[in-house]
Amino acid sequence: MVGNDGSSPLLRELLERIDRVCRFLGIEPYLCQILKNCQRELIVSFPVKMDNGDIRVFHGYRVHHNITRGPAKGGIRYHPEVNLDEIRALAMLMTFKCAVVNIPFGGAKGGVVCNPRELSRREIENLTRRFASEVSILLGPETDIPAPDVNTDAQIMSWIMDTYSMHRGYSVLSVVTGKPLIVGGSQGRAEATGRGVAYVTQFLAQEIGLPLQGARVVVQGFGKVGYPVAKILGEEYGCKIVGIADIGGGVVCEKGLDVERLKEHEQKEGTVAGFVNGENIRGEEIFQVPCDVFIPAALEDQINERTASQLQCKVVVEGANGPTTESGERVLRERGILSVPDILANAGGVVVSYFEWVQGLQSFFWSEEEVNLRLKSIMKQSFQNCLAFSRQHGLSLREAAFAIAISRVAEATRVRGIYP
Repeated sequence: MVGNDGSSPLLRELLERIDRVCRFLGIEPYLCQILKNCQRELIVSFPVKMDNGDIRVFHGYRVHHNITRGPAKGGIRYHPEVNLDEIRALAMLMTFKCAVVNIPFGGAKGGVVCNPRELSRREIENLTRRFASEVSILLGPETDIPAPDVNTDAQIMSWIMDTYSMHRGYSVLSVVTGKPLIVGGSQGRAEATGRGVAYVTQFLAQEIGLPLQGARVVVQGFGKVGYPVAKILGEEYGCKIVGIADIGGGVVCEKGLDVERLKEHEQKEGTVAGFVNGENIRGEEIFQVPCDVFIPAALEDQINERTASQLQCKVVVEGANGPTTESGERVLRERGILSVPDILANAGGVVVSYFEWVQGLQSFFWSEEEVNLRLKSIMKQSFQNCLAFSRQHGLSLREAAFAIAISRVAEATRVRGIYP
């Protein structure tokens, strides 16, 4: 993930994109510089007692990119390849994601360098609580509200909320989102990102005249995003899920995979590889599976120049953060493959996180039906705004989404002014 100059490819390409969009919009140079820099960065090193009694030191980060439009919002990931430049880039993407769907949050991201597969549940809890203590100087329902990300879940959010609440001496439900329902979580939050991707897939399909009933879908990744979107597109829209891959391998079936049975297999074996009701393939071969819709829902930088040239699809709808590189995007355009960018397509998670935050502050909770209706309304309006802007200015959906997002953040900064 890290380039030879010390920065991640995702960060370098994002900074270049901000420059291009600012030039296109005629944004003042000082505003462009503000957008290209993170407001605050916290680096922590902390000891954790392991099950065998040893003490191990872990390293973590929490970064705020821009909080002009509201409190910092962004996930926390546990992964061995977490690094500061990656967290910076993801915090920037969160700022623009919140802006493109027009919810009142700024962007943040956090992470701990670790491999959760090598840790026991008790060790993960100890790590989580100590990390929460270290970054608690930033956290708060009016300042910084974390959420789940790669290798983190509702239980981990609950531990963060509990740790923060113990420091305050009272329960603070809205300090995190993506929590279990029993401690202030929201109906529909667990599948919100995947549901948002499904909604955007529906909107795009309607625009290009692609019937979703029977449409072939391939999903890369089978976690918090990949599984719900595969399930929803299959069960509610009648799509055929013809391929799914994860870190351990992939499985394909032209007649359509049984997503629920595949999930049972994955939970038992730790991977989709080895599923008997389909043809097993290597993970990287998932890009070569013929389909109508390809959904990257794993990590960043997956669709590059090489893999983009292998894709056999009509559209790409990005479920992961930053899954397509600049060179990959160029190949997609040259091949006439439409692409819906991450900051629009996977914004369902932060939209419902916003709903959860609001519900927690009010201590008044909504039904799942109401949550999903509100989510679909916001995703539809945001998609239509991006589509209209792209057609008006002859831009791709990605360029249009970033232009709308950056213009909103820049205007908010301009209106607020520079203190002092």
